[in-house]
Amino acid sequence: MENEIIVGLDIGTTKIACIVGRRNEFGKIDILGTGKTESIGVKRGVVTNIEDTVRSIKTAVSQAEQESKVDIKYVNVGIAGQHIKSIQHRGTMIRENSDEEISSMEVEQLIHNMYKLNMAPGEEIIDVIPQDYIIDDEDGIRHPVGMLGNKLEANFHIIIGQTAAAKNIYKCIKKAGLEDSQLILEPIASAEAVLSDEEKEAGVVLVDIGGGTTDIAIFQDNIIRHTAVIPFGGDIVTEDVKEGCSIIRRHAEELKVKFGSALISENRDDEVVAIPGLRGRPPKEITLKNLASIIQARMEEIVEHVYYEIKNSGFEKKLIAGIVLTGGGAQLRHIHQLTEFTTGMPTRIGYPNEHLAKEVNEEIASPMYATGVGLVIEGINRFEADIKTKPIEDENESEIKVSKPKKKKSEKSEFGSKRFLRIIKDWFETDAEEN
Repeated sequence: MENEIIVGLDIGTTKIACIVGRRNEFGKIDILGTGKTESIGVKRGVVTNIEDTVRSIKTAVSQAEQESKVDIKYVNVGIAGQHIKSIQHRGTMIRENSDEEISSMEVEQLIHNMYKLNMAPGEEIIDVIPQDYIIDDEDGIRHPVGMLGNKLEANFHIIIGQTAAAKNIYKCIKKAGLEDSQLILEPIASAEAVLSDEEKEAGVVLVDIGGGTTDIAIFQDNIIRHTAVIPFGGDIVTEDVKEGCSIIRRHAEELKVKFGSALISENRDDEVVAIPGLRGRPPKEITLKNLASIIQARMEEIVEHVYYEIKNSGFEKKLIAGIVLTGGGAQLRHIHQLTEFTTGMPTRIGYPNEHLAKEVNEEIASPMYATGVGLVIEGINRFEADIKTKPIEDENESEIKVSKPKKKKSEKSEFGSKRFLRIIKDWFETDAEEN
């Protein structure tokens, strides 16, 4: 069977990236095409201007279509923003017949029941991630299918977001002529791209420093334990440089990228860079030490927020693999040293080449594309999982949709995270009818 083509759409604060990929015969991900454009209508991971965002999405998708020769219709979209939060919850199900083996349908039903939890007004459950299962008070079970028992329980990691933010994302996707296949939490996607299975087992913190937000995902014993979104990222560092050096934003961004450092001690007093003056004014000279002092102050604040989330998770002492930094902000010089100094935890930079085929473009292997690549990988994983668990006779549930070079039938899925997506779609369709 030909492997399905999956498209990841990363709607970020600084860029919108569209990545087309499929799993090859060796289990690695082949990237068939990419598109990237500046993101104008997004702030701190949340859509603030529909029309600008739609234009950017269309541009990125068009580039990816031309490069991959794929007709893109269905996309896996990342969701982030400071409105995202997570809770832990235990679900319970008393089985009708304890003499029969536990089926995958019963496990899916237990997961589906978690979407019925009461939320605050304006909030909805975006995703439900099972951590481990308990059968008749015997805990630590990873794969309950096929076992016997009277009571089936599970510990769940439940991700909650604002309905309005998701509605705006869906509206942008719809206006761009696309269909939303799945909403995937961005730190989970990034983790799929840059973390190894050994790190997830040992205990690791994934920190994705984007333009508007810094996303966190904590794994231990191969289970996701904590997720959080901090409303600070690379853009606020650029703003600090702009204000601190009294220069325009474009020059501030260039300064940060080309000469910026997260440690003052790594820069000499005599290192100076000249910024062109405006409208015939003389150039402005800025010492790299002064630049680093501005950047370090803000990056320390972001890392301290990260460290607070690590301590808040209760797993601080169990994270043997330490911290993995990714995202565009991880390209800042000396950022991993600053993180180690602040947290006392071993730190490395995460590149999204852990699961990629070797012949992939070098640019795609940059931390900047971790979320986009991760959306493709997570989309493929979920698609394959749904194919394994879907009941053959059922033809009435929501669809798992993939982009194709040629038209083919879509596969079907029973339950899962698409319940939230259906709520958004129902709202959109009702709203269109009323207007």
